Amino acid sequence: MIKIVDPVDLAQRLIRCPSVTPDDGGALDTLQKALVALGFECKRLKFDDNDSPPVDNLYARLGNKAPNFCFAGHTDVVPVGDLKGWTLDPFGAEIIEDTLYGRGATDMKSAIASFIAGTSKFLQKNGADFGGSISLLITGDEEGPSINGTKKVLSWMEGVGEELDACLVGEPTNPKELGEMVKIGRRGSLSGKVKVYGVQGHTAYPHLAKNPLPALAKLTTLLSETPLDRGNEHFQPSNLQITSIDVGNTATNVIPASGQLRFNVRFNDQHSGESLMEWIEKKCESLEAGFDIEFRLTGEAFLTPPGNLSDILSTAVKGVTGKQPELSTTGGTSDARFIKDFCPVAEFGLISQTMHKVDERVAIEDIRNLTKIYESVLEQYFKSNDKK
Repeated sequence: MIKIVDPVDLAQRLIRCPSVTPDDGGALDTLQKALVALGFECKRLKFDDNDSPPVDNLYARLGNKAPNFCFAGHTDVVPVGDLKGWTLDPFGAEIIEDTLYGRGATDMKSAIASFIAGTSKFLQKNGADFGGSISLLITGDEEGPSINGTKKVLSWMEGVGEELDACLVGEPTNPKELGEMVKIGRRGSLSGKVKVYGVQGHTAYPHLAKNPLPALAKLTTLLSETPLDRGNEHFQPSNLQITSIDVGNTATNVIPASGQLRFNVRFNDQHSGESLMEWIEKKCESLEAGFDIEFRLTGEAFLTPPGNLSDILSTAVKGVTGKQPELSTTGGTSDARFIKDFCPVAEFGLISQTMHKVDERVAIEDIRNLTKIYESVLEQYFKSNDKK
């Protein structure tokens, strides 16, 4: 007999694990114990890299039939910041007036607890022979560099022939109330640094020097004031933001030898990382000044077109909350950017108001309703598969 998992209790136990990236703090052990009790086969996957510390990950699966429906998320959390600003112990997982407090309460340990609790309710009702498989892909590297987490787990899965047919990521997607928003895609993110060169000299003898700052100022204008696009049906317009301009010059009578700017582009599916790099390089070439440029692409834009997965998720959300969720692509990046290459993926979780903030918190009612939504998603998904 399957024992129903209490999502609030499991969320508390997870929050009490101080799993600030890349430390696990016992979070995956807690999850594995809960999953093994439900009959899941668990694999712990630790990856390391020269540019990133070792990270522990968990892949768990129940069943060996297709389709394989996956819940994905992360147990790592951001640092707590100034402890003096917290009303309660950030790893105490205390409940005050029907609200659970703690780092990771919203992003996203309560959602992971709801994955497991919703699955336990589904299994109690349907048994282990429900016509497919359920899996969880849980990383400890989402809030960090995302090098030794989901991306490498997916590569391992591909190597051993482990396939996913659909995936739901439990990131906090709702702006103010549970049920407002489902994410069906994400913008891409491209960061870069441009260093413009001149010739150092005395400010009283500018003809013997070459000031790089006018060129740097021109580049700032070229990059920040040129619209990239107007957006489209599913995406808002792409935008490039200058994030830093640095010279490092402490003297007022010296023309600097160089200056640099940093930028970040959040772009929709009308662009690729490569096309934007080419566009930015052409802007730099127009300066008629020496320059070096470095890029870091952390994710391409992607869209899971509205269809079976978003329909199932929207129906589940409306059935529990009474709200018809907006299908959105707003916000930052998530590990869905890696999963989209393997199967259709959507995101739905808690309210994003307090994620990464002091006194991060979630209403107990929202945890329980999220559990009902995840259970309903499983019910609908495997029923729709029976009809095929």
